[in-house]
Amino acid sequence: MTEEPRLSAQEMIEQLEPSFSLKRRIRAVVALSAGLAGAVFVTALWLGESGLPGRTGLAFGLFIVICLTWAGYGGWLLTRRVPLFATDQVIAAWIGLTASVATTAVVAAIAVQRGRGLALALVVGGLFVATALTLAVRAHGRRAALLRRVRELTDGDAGKPWES
Repeated sequence: MTEEPRLSAQEMIEQLEPSFSLKRRIRAVVALSAGLAGAVFVTALWLGESGLPGRTGLAFGLFIVICLTWAGYGGWLLTRRVPLFATDQVIAAWIGLTASVATTAVVAAIAVQRGRGLALALVVGGLFVATALTLAVRAHGRRAALLRRVRELTDGDAGKPWES
C-alpha cells in the first residue's frame, strides 16, 4: 500500500488562498483601472465647468477621493506577493462602506439644501450602506475563519506575519 504524499503546513496554507491568483489579478487591475479612469473623468468634468456651487465642488472632490482610493487599493493588491487571508476583502469592504456613507451624507445634504428628495436619498443611500455593511461583516468573518485555519495548521507557531 502506497502512502499519499503529505503536504507541509506551508503548502496547505498556500492552497487555502493562493497569493496571486488570476481572479485576484483581475480584481486588482479592474480596481486600479476603474479608479484611475473615474478620477480622470471627474477631474476633467470638474475643471471643464466654471462657477459650480460649493456643494457640487465638494461632491466632485469626494468622488475623486473615492476613485483614487480604489486605484490605490488596486495598486496595493497588485504588489502583494504573500497570502492575504482575505485582508484584501476586508479592505475593499471598508472602502465600499466608507464611500457609501460619505456619498449618502453628501446627497442627503444636497437634498436638504434643495428642500426636496431627502426621503429618497436616505432610502437609496441606506440600501447601499446596508449592503456595504453586510459585505464588511462577511469579509471579517471569512478572514477570521482563514486565520483560525492557519492557526490550526501551524499548531500555534510563533512569528505569524499574516496576523499583523
